[in-house]
Amino acid sequence: MPYASVDDTDCRCPDCYLERMALHVVLVHPEIHWNTGNAGRTCVATGATLHLIEPLGFSLDDRAVKRAGLDYWEHVDLRVWKDWDTFEAELPQLGTPWFFSTRGRRTFWDAPLGETSNTVLVFGRETGGLPATLHTRYAEQFVTMPMAEGPIRSLNLSTSVGIAVYETLRQQRAVQREGPR
Repeated sequence: MPYASVDDTDCRCPDCYLERMALHVVLVHPEIHWNTGNAGRTCVATGATLHLIEPLGFSLDDRAVKRAGLDYWEHVDLRVWKDWDTFEAELPQLGTPWFFSTRGRRTFWDAPLGETSNTVLVFGRETGGLPATLHTRYAEQFVTMPMAEGPIRSLNLSTSVGIAVYETLRQQRAVQREGPR
């Protein structure tokens, strides 16, 4: 079946679909510039907005952040927030939040990440994850990525962002094609 025209709101081609959804990636207190740069690159590729919650473990002026994002960094839709409370006040307007943690109660495959076209994916800092207060306040919105038993405690932050973003897009596309669950 050929794709519909760009003006058709029912168009299902990847480019038109990405333009209609709002996806937000939130890094709470990120510590490693390479991870942030790589997450930014994923955001550019998918049309997602990257939100950084201060304090950051690096300077955004650092050449290494831009190098990690390659020549895409200037295209990142970037929003920097002075703290979680300031960001949280705006969270309801952004979409449905999902918090990623090794301590999540269900896998992200079992969470309805794609039920709405406005989704917020929240990730904690590399060495400590998300604060305990968020685990308590948003317990039902916490998800995890399954890993085999062994020496690995967690996945790299930018790897996790990429996996979560594309799973959300996959789910949103399925809902668009088939309708809500």
